[in-house]
Amino acid sequence: MIKKTLITSVVAICLPFVAIAQDDDDDARPFGLAGLLSNGNKQDLEPIQLSAGMPLTNEPWTLQSGTYYEFEIQGDGSQELALIGSDFFRAIWIDEIVVEGLEIRPLGLDSIEFDEAGEMEIGFIAIKPGSYHLMIPGSTGDTQRLEITIQ
Repeated sequence: MIKKTLITSVVAICLPFVAIAQDDDDDARPFGLAGLLSNGNKQDLEPIQLSAGMPLTNEPWTLQSGTYYEFEIQGDGSQELALIGSDFFRAIWIDEIVVEGLEIRPLGLDSIEFDEAGEMEIGFIAIKPGSYHLMIPGSTGDTQRLEITIQ
């Protein structure tokens, strides 16, 4: 009897939170992107350019905690380049990384590397306020570093 009551209570509490969301293709998906992940809460960021001697972005990113963001990293293949930023990656929740149509849903991330030309897209929710950065390892120039603030 207690087990049945507990199950009924959990279902009654959780049922209002079950949603059917629409993705970009207007396909209904049960348990889809609702709440923080809904399209109304999504912002696109300036792409990061991985190219030998070129700036990563035009300006720093200022993010709001609780907002869903997407950005692309575009490598031109001019040099084998990586991005590191473990503090930033620990301050966000990564929803997915998309590489050539393949969706990856990691538990965490420390760095990424492009050995050749390519593109990836990262979707995440900014969580922990603070100052962070992504940078090309071993570089010293300001343009090889992206300053990020989560408010």
